[in-house]
Amino acid sequence: MTNASEWRSGKGHRDENFPVASWIIHPRHRALILAFYNFVRTADDIADHETLGGDEKLALLDLLDAELLGKGDSQAEAVNLRLALAERGMSPRHALDVLIAFRMDVTKLRYETWDEVIHYCRYSAMPVGRFMLDVHGESTSTWAASDALCAGLQINNHLQDCGKDFRNLDRVYLPRDALEASGASVEQLGEARAAPALLECLQSLAVRNEVLLDESKLLAAEVRDFRLGLEISVIQSFADKIVRLLKVRDPLSERVHLNPVELLAFSLGGLAAESIHRLSGRRPASKSAAGA
Repeated sequence: MTNASEWRSGKGHRDENFPVASWIIHPRHRALILAFYNFVRTADDIADHETLGGDEKLALLDLLDAELLGKGDSQAEAVNLRLALAERGMSPRHALDVLIAFRMDVTKLRYETWDEVIHYCRYSAMPVGRFMLDVHGESTSTWAASDALCAGLQINNHLQDCGKDFRNLDRVYLPRDALEASGASVEQLGEARAAPALLECLQSLAVRNEVLLDESKLLAAEVRDFRLGLEISVIQSFADKIVRLLKVRDPLSERVHLNPVELLAFSLGGLAAESIHRLSGRRPASKSAAGA
């Protein structure tokens, strides 16, 4: 029986653009969160593998799906998550939703509109935030702001990695109508530097994504768990900084990721800001609310 973990890229939870089960989160939640992360990371690496065929990828994703639901015990990542969820009496729904996105990664290489990209994010990113909220016993009323943050993080990643995704996987998340509106072409993603039309498209999408991220600004205040609120504030600060970089830089030729010093600085800034807001009872208004 094929072991899905054989196709892991080697990327771990400390290599992501955002904290995963960091020290901020209460220790009682970390084992479950890491089990979820390892399941999702394994599936993601399978979908993104450069040498596996499409049918092989889909078969492996189906195997993870089946074993998460208790139909077999050969895949450690699926079994570990299944047991961890059962111990907490939680449904596997969010992990199953993420598998839908990875199947899309195998079968869908182009997106026509922004709405299609958001639909992809509904399965690739939003379930992760919903899972975290469920782990902490938060209300589903927090899902809207969480969905906006998770989609914004995902689109940041799409813009950061647009050249690599095209060159390595022939996968393009940039909406076709946005490329056409700027006079850009998909093929320009293979260049070492973005052509002016492509750069205009990328930066306009970053501006649009900044609006989406603004919709998530009050999420940290909506959650009851203090530690989770701190973690969200840190993640929000990362996302906001990255989208600001994407608005002015070329992801094909310039750095649009945070370096270790920036990660530390924005982590401390996010922790301090959320602590002050919680202690004072004052919350920052989103741009949309401030302009209303």
